[in-house]
Amino acid sequence: MNALTLVFVSLCIFALAYRFYGLFIATKVLGLNPQRPTPAHTLEDGHDYHPTNKYVIFGHHFAAIAAAGPLLGPVLAAQFGFLPGALWIIIGAVVAGAVHDMVILFASVRHQGKSISLIAEAEIGKVAGIVASFAVLFILTLTLAGLSIAVVKAMFNSPWSAFTVVCTLPIALFMGVWMHVIRPGDVKGGSAIGVVLLAIVILVGPYVAANPTLSSLFNFSETTCKLFIPIYGFVASALPVWLLLCPRDYLSTYLKLGTIGALALGIVVVHPDLQMEAMTKFMGGGGPIIPGSAFPFLFITIACGALSGFHAIIGTGTTPKMVDNERDILFVGYGAMLVEGFVAIMALIAACVLVPADYFAINAAPAAFQKLGMTPMHLPQLAAGVGEQLQGRTGGAVSLAVGMAYIFSSIPFMKGLMGYWYHFAIMFEAVFILTAVDTGTRVGRYLLQEMIGRVIPILGEKKWMPGIVLTSAAFTFGWGYLVYTGDIMTIWPLFGMSNQLLATCALIVGTTMIIRMGKIRYAWVTAVPGILMIPVTMTAGYYNIINNAKAEKYLLAALSATLMVLMAIVFVEAFRKWYSLAKFTPPEMEKEVPEIAR
Repeated sequence: MNALTLVFVSLCIFALAYRFYGLFIATKVLGLNPQRPTPAHTLEDGHDYHPTNKYVIFGHHFAAIAAAGPLLGPVLAAQFGFLPGALWIIIGAVVAGAVHDMVILFASVRHQGKSISLIAEAEIGKVAGIVASFAVLFILTLTLAGLSIAVVKAMFNSPWSAFTVVCTLPIALFMGVWMHVIRPGDVKGGSAIGVVLLAIVILVGPYVAANPTLSSLFNFSETTCKLFIPIYGFVASALPVWLLLCPRDYLSTYLKLGTIGALALGIVVVHPDLQMEAMTKFMGGGGPIIPGSAFPFLFITIACGALSGFHAIIGTGTTPKMVDNERDILFVGYGAMLVEGFVAIMALIAACVLVPADYFAINAAPAAFQKLGMTPMHLPQLAAGVGEQLQGRTGGAVSLAVGMAYIFSSIPFMKGLMGYWYHFAIMFEAVFILTAVDTGTRVGRYLLQEMIGRVIPILGEKKWMPGIVLTSAAFTFGWGYLVYTGDIMTIWPLFGMSNQLLATCALIVGTTMIIRMGKIRYAWVTAVPGILMIPVTMTAGYYNIINNAKAEKYLLAALSATLMVLMAIVFVEAFRKWYSLAKFTPPEMEKEVPEIAR
């Protein structure tokens, strides 16, 4: 199959889905009301709650939700063939992921920008809210640790990546000051300045890497990166949202979308064929990268490319506090997820244009690859082109960079630039993932303030700076400690299961809200994907427990079991609430909505 066909099909389906299905949910199911004031206006404080231009907030939201999942997940899932991954990304993003993101963003906007756990408490009950609070905080800690380790792997001993990431910070600060202080509301001017400066940084990057003095300055060790990333997360969490976090995420979106757009154009020019089979012999399990079968590990591995619980954390964290008008929820919630689905398609293509033997040689451990009886075909030439050893570089990041570099360097006037594009792709991955870390840390601070505020009210005050600093530091230390002491192989499998479990929970909570609004006839929109994901996530959790127990990783097995029990409690409480709400007639239920939403 030609890669261009897959690009064309996915773009057409995503465009049609946004125009028809997304609009249907926005108007008929949710009833977005442009005249209704959003929390960004009613609770504006200049720190967390701040009305934001829809393009800026789209950039922030997309940059925050699009992390390692849509880049690395599809690459690893290519083990099962290109067809299963492509089908789940396209179908899942349209009917599950984008629906999940828009509905949960809407729910938070109607609940004063509150977190998923407080929404669960308001819609389902106190037990569900308390249980969800602990589960979400724990899942977010694991998520940020896993994402940060992925950034560490991309940044350390890579001066180009480190230089670019560091330079985005002062650029973002200047953009924030420009758009908020120097020229308030001048989004176009701030964007132009940021894009020009970012372009200069990207062009200068190779020269920094080639200069011995500058290269040594930005040649961070792994330990340095493990300290730098939590420190950055703390600063981004504590500072006002308009000063660093929002402009940096917005700036990063230009790089993200620009690179993915360029990759799509490269595919149009090069017309590469997908070398991977439509479905491999590993569909039933036994693969060298993912030992389990396509069910349930295809869904868990692709994660953010089709459906992600991390999006619920962002959609009930920073984003709802900045939504200027309810009509922007369709563009930001549904639209950003479709763009992320397209990113996942691009990542899948980048992996599948490699010869299968080369793909498995890069992503499988040497011992596992040897058992396959395959012989790499172009790997020596690829390694020579990028100037690095490629075999046995597990995790997905290296093979993604190689695939992207292969496509770019196949363009006629770019031949001979394989090494340049490889290092560009590594830098791109680091910037791509880090934008989720800063937003996730801020959301974790919100959650911690909400939980501690039940016991110590002053720490729950969103405007009290000492409380902001203390809770930011406490939460950052939690995931930062895991980053400093752990590795991705011990954290990522648990994150994958828990991430999908949280997405399932958010869909169930969203269904409860839709029923409460008197629109039970539309409850299938969230109920169907939510209920279908329960056996997927619970099966993955079961395998997690079994595999970790066999490996004598009893703590990880216990954590998997605990998360499954916590979420099961939320599900049972939600189903009881559905039964209770179903007894009311729609007119009676409509009267309850303003009380709940206040």
